[in-house]
Amino acid sequence: MHGIDAPFKCPWGAWREAFNLLDCRPVWEAYYREIAILADIAAVEARGVTKIFGQGQDGVRALDEVSIAIQQNEFFTLLGPSGCGKTTLLRLIAGFEQPTAGEILLKGKPVEHLPPYQRAVNTVFQSYALFPHMTVAQNIAFGLEMRGSPKEKVQGVVEEMLALVKMTGLGGRRPAQLSGGQQQRVALARALANHPDVLLLDEPLSALDLKLRQEMRSELKNLQRRTGITFVFVTHDQEEALTMSDRIAVMSKGKIQQLGSPIEIYEQPVNRFVADFIGDTNFVEASVDGSAGEFVHCRAAGGLDFLANPTANAAPGAKVTLAIRPEKIGLRSGGEAGTVAQTVYVGTDTNYELSLADGSRLVVRLQNAVDGRAQFAVGDKVGIEVPAGAARMLVD
Repeated sequence: MHGIDAPFKCPWGAWREAFNLLDCRPVWEAYYREIAILADIAAVEARGVTKIFGQGQDGVRALDEVSIAIQQNEFFTLLGPSGCGKTTLLRLIAGFEQPTAGEILLKGKPVEHLPPYQRAVNTVFQSYALFPHMTVAQNIAFGLEMRGSPKEKVQGVVEEMLALVKMTGLGGRRPAQLSGGQQQRVALARALANHPDVLLLDEPLSALDLKLRQEMRSELKNLQRRTGITFVFVTHDQEEALTMSDRIAVMSKGKIQQLGSPIEIYEQPVNRFVADFIGDTNFVEASVDGSAGEFVHCRAAGGLDFLANPTANAAPGAKVTLAIRPEKIGLRSGGEAGTVAQTVYVGTDTNYELSLADGSRLVVRLQNAVDGRAQFAVGDKVGIEVPAGAARMLVD
């Protein structure tokens, strides 16, 4: 069979004597099964990957039996603090390091035996790693030329990449003549020029100022959608992860703590580390009083009552930790639940630090009034309102 439409053709002539039109159905079904299988194959997969640097008692376990599957055409983020193992995992995918145990697969095929240049991945480094003596166009063309691509093809791809990253007409400049954002675009264009199956990005926005970083988040996400290439993005910045990712893997101490969509990670953290690392969170120690419909009634030492989402350890009398986001809490004037101890104006919102009856503290975030004024002042007595389900019971 030749061409993608070949399975749809039911040949005539001699074949007609052996098959009738209905015989095309098994061919169609086999074709669609093959397409479904290819679509289900992960772009990147790690199976039980462990990486230990050093030997014996001095060895450092950077990754501890990590298993993960990153889908095709996905913007996937590895998020965590320094030393959590996220960059190590990226380097294993790229081929710059080899796993101590486990395997790395690209589109279902193990690649541990392949050097970096034989893997269908490219990397954008934190420092961009542009060649200072080359022009923008020469930097973009470098990988294609190393592969022996025809000059005409190289020139066409360079122009295509310059247009893709909105730098048409700047191919003759050198990196030193570009802004930080432009240098990053050149690094992206060079990495995309070979049309890799997977693009690995190692904290590429960390060197940019806040305004430019925010602009590049949107550009990166749009670029991923236009190209259809799988992006694996490494960052310690929670806002970057939440705003750009299809899915996020939160990592700590060489393990994946939670894997899910941005809204799942933020709204449904599975443990204290994830709740603390992603966004601002109040941690409230409470005891379980009993069930209340689909929720669990919990009472804190400060006299506050919560209807929390239950977990496995929600038996009456159990001591639990509740995670409550500051923006989920409401305040009303004239209550006795707490006293405003401090206010912090942050532009659109004001953070209120409350002192509760037992001396514990609770942070509440409220949007400011139209004129920008805060709704409460230091010393105000307030009531506290927490909607049912806003408090999430943590596993640990």
